[in-house]
Amino acid sequence: MKEILLATRNRKKLLELKRLLKGLDIKVLGLDSFKGLPQVKEDGKTFRANASKKALEISRRVDKLVMADDSGLEVPSLDNGPGIHSARYAGASQSDKKNIAKLLRSMKAFKGSKRKAHFKCAICISKGKRIVKIVEGRVNGSITEEPAGKTGFGYDPVFIPYGFDKTFAQLGSKPKDKISHRGVALEKAKTVIQTYYQRWS
Repeated sequence: MKEILLATRNRKKLLELKRLLKGLDIKVLGLDSFKGLPQVKEDGKTFRANASKKALEISRRVDKLVMADDSGLEVPSLDNGPGIHSARYAGASQSDKKNIAKLLRSMKAFKGSKRKAHFKCAICISKGKRIVKIVEGRVNGSITEEPAGKTGFGYDPVFIPYGFDKTFAQLGSKPKDKISHRGVALEKAKTVIQTYYQRWS
């Protein structure tokens, strides 16, 4: 059976990634399927660097195709913050509610175009000590003045993608999957995974 290991312990992210990888004839595993794997420190300066580090460190320890992602929200008016610190924007607790509250406080005086924002996602696929491919996705939009919606995670309740009048958290998973930064990157990643297994299986 063809397998791929997703290098994340974030349950909500893991569920989203598994959903986005549906359709591939591949068994999708999470880090909790293995004992003794390290918590990789995300200390890179870019999403690509963090995704690459996670994928390589895990794939050196597990003889499987490994996929790792790093993603976040960038607001040009905040010097592209929170950026790589998106998950820990309000502190080490990684609370979505606290992160959103801090973001809205930081943007309280911003109106119109100053509320523009975008999500970015970098995905690294590796095997052993080698990077197979890095792919990226992006979605542009704006930040609302207050949260709305109950689905998704992270900053979904305050991000409205361009062309829509609802936040990601209001749109639900199916519409979001088609246009999100992670959805765009995953479509590219699926092609990479399929090509890899066609070549080496």
